[in-house]
Amino acid sequence: MIIREIKPEDNKYIQTIMTNCFKEFDLPISGSSLEDEDVKRMHEGFQDKRAVYYVVEDEGSLLGGGGVKQLKGADQDTCELQKMYFHPDVRGKGFGKKMFDLCIKAAKEFNYKFCYLESASELKSAIKLYEKNGFKHLNKPLGNTGHIICGVYMLKELT
Repeated sequence: MIIREIKPEDNKYIQTIMTNCFKEFDLPISGSSLEDEDVKRMHEGFQDKRAVYYVVEDEGSLLGGGGVKQLKGADQDTCELQKMYFHPDVRGKGFGKKMFDLCIKAAKEFNYKFCYLESASELKSAIKLYEKNGFKHLNKPLGNTGHIICGVYMLKELT
């Protein structure tokens, strides 16, 4: 298995993985990241000079992804860890941590000072990963993501 940057031909596979995760955890689609414009065009949505999206690939099959880019509606010093979802076959094998580490490294290289994320409380193992790696809970959201289903807001200082 390898982790690499997303390619245009990966778009539909990442969208399917995300959609399946929402179904698996019984998360509402309305008001979620699945309604974001870039979900159907993930490659194109992460082409800014301070953005990157990585995918996990195994023998030509995509099994997950995650990325960082400027937090919509926030200061230029804050990025958002976004759309980190994995197929059940790769969960619990360390790829979440590897993806997380790559994204945080990229955020630092892009000179962000803070990394923000939003999550649903149902995604307990993901939240534990974030907590273990320095993310602190916030009482309210930052920026303007429009993800009204998210009730978990977290921030990590990168400096």
